[in-house]
Amino acid sequence: MISVEATDGAARAGLVLTPRGSFRTPCFMPVGTRGTVRAVSSVDLEAAGVEVLLANAYHLMLRPGAEVVAELGGVHRFAGWTGHVLTDSGGYQVFSLAPAVDDDGVTFRSTYDGSLHRLTPEGAVAVQEELGADIQMALDVCPPLPSPPEVVRLAVERTVAWAARARAAHRREGQALFGIVQGGVDGALRAECARRTVELDFAGYGIGGLSVGESRAELLDTLGVTLGELPGDRPRYLMGVGDPVGLVEAIGSGVDMFDCVLPTRLARHGTVLSSQGRLSLRSAAFARDGGPLDPACGCEVCGRWTRGYLRHLLVVNEPAVARLLTVHNLTWTLALVAGARQAVVDGRFAAYRASVLAGWT
Repeated sequence: MISVEATDGAARAGLVLTPRGSFRTPCFMPVGTRGTVRAVSSVDLEAAGVEVLLANAYHLMLRPGAEVVAELGGVHRFAGWTGHVLTDSGGYQVFSLAPAVDDDGVTFRSTYDGSLHRLTPEGAVAVQEELGADIQMALDVCPPLPSPPEVVRLAVERTVAWAARARAAHRREGQALFGIVQGGVDGALRAECARRTVELDFAGYGIGGLSVGESRAELLDTLGVTLGELPGDRPRYLMGVGDPVGLVEAIGSGVDMFDCVLPTRLARHGTVLSSQGRLSLRSAAFARDGGPLDPACGCEVCGRWTRGYLRHLLVVNEPAVARLLTVHNLTWTLALVAGARQAVVDGRFAAYRASVLAGWT
């Protein structure tokens, strides 16, 4: 459940209560694919202000195995993480491997050693229960875009059927289960899928299958139709969106939760997020720059090291730079979302949105 503390138009600021405690929304969740965000530690994440970490059930079930994670105290103790954890079902990763799909589940080969595996809705629930996350996601079918209408329709039918099976299989106390809405960019199909999923009464709802190549207008139109069918007292989670414009536009539409690899992936490749837009730190223009990555950022990196120094680390392939840029990009993204939350509380979200769009479009 979510307690909505303030609204400004469709945008909302809230608090999600869980057996572990609570976290504020809008909320950005860094992606810790294998139980860690690349290049940084749990200490770094805590210092940056992360409240919820996303871990990937597909990768953890293959390496080291869900049973090993459970034996070592569950995903929180395993990762040395005291905050909340959301695990995805692994469906997106599985479907990127072109698996054999039938009405019962999917058969796929491990990206690690080529071994054959079977995943069903019940199996995905069991894996995530063993991992011990605070929130787990039902297994869904995520078709590529564009796909023929019959492919998207079949994906919706299987997603809803699998959601019902996941709902029936879920048993772990203290762990929330979210359903996922699919339907491509077909508004009518999205609305239908949302209604049928809501009838199953999940603790929250993910919106999947977007930010996979559709236009911004298509994403926002589809999002608006979907959100119109979701209950106001449950968290709404837009999966895979983390660019600044996408975040503020989706918050303005009424989304509460986000995850994306974008900020951390960009950092590892030398791209910095800033109030001046994206900066490619490899540019020779920064070689003698004595300023911080972003004068408006309060992270430890901006407070201590210059653009020129960080560029030097980057061009000589010094591993430390991956951590430093990741810390900055994560802190910057979290601050952007926190700023949106405060703007909702203060009733000035439209102005905040306009300022972000002005710097990023």
